[in-house]
Amino acid sequence: MASAMAQRLEGKTIVITGASSGIGRSAAKEFAKTSPKNLKLVVTARRIDALKELAEEIKTEVGEGVKVLPVKLDVSKPEEVKGFVEGLPEEFREIDVLVNNAGLVKGVAQAPDIAPEDIDTMFATNVTGLINMTQEVLKIYKKRPDGGKGDIINIGSIAGHQGYPGGSIYCATKAAVKIFTDALRRELVATRIRVIGVDPGQVETEFSVVRFYGDKAKADAVYANCEPLTPEDIAELIVFAAGRRENVVLAESLIYPNHQVRYGLPFTKTRRN
Repeated sequence: MASAMAQRLEGKTIVITGASSGIGRSAAKEFAKTSPKNLKLVVTARRIDALKELAEEIKTEVGEGVKVLPVKLDVSKPEEVKGFVEGLPEEFREIDVLVNNAGLVKGVAQAPDIAPEDIDTMFATNVTGLINMTQEVLKIYKKRPDGGKGDIINIGSIAGHQGYPGGSIYCATKAAVKIFTDALRRELVATRIRVIGVDPGQVETEFSVVRFYGDKAKADAVYANCEPLTPEDIAELIVFAAGRRENVVLAESLIYPNHQVRYGLPFTKTRRN
């Protein structure tokens, strides 16, 4: 017998940005495992080959009950976002859940030495891209009865709560996501549209590899001598939030590993071993 959460998710169409790796990829697999009988997943990212591999993995793991549509999309390009919904096959256009996961960080430079191109990339992806995706999908949500219906799940960061040296621009983008999420929730309070914020702490993904411009050794050093969260940890929370009763809004969740006892960097270990 299907769980209550599986039943609530059944029949829904879910869009996940940044699904080629990390949290986005894990969220797609978690949705599929949770409700494997009747679900549509639209997985987007810049790396279409990785998305196609993900679609095959989901098919192998859960069978034909989950339809997965890989879509090449760079959220930092407004023209691609603008045509996104219209470009979907008709059976995938009635979106129920948007997971705004695409995001990145570039470099550890401090002002005044932050590269302008890194500033532009982070804001275009983390802030403008997220807002543009939200606006496109909201057009669908707001056409529904009673003021509209659907879920928007914005993946923020602990960095949006407090800044840290070498991360000023990234922290600023995530603070923008936090406030946008809060304001949007207030704007839509009279509708059945749920606005949900998930703010992870330290998670081991390709995130640090991107930050250090592909230097794997530097990326690995970030996670040395500690146990960070996994993408699966965050994916479980995302699916849990989407699977609540319609009247329940998991408005804001701050989730971090138990060695991360305060915001930002450095991380403080509490283990004795």
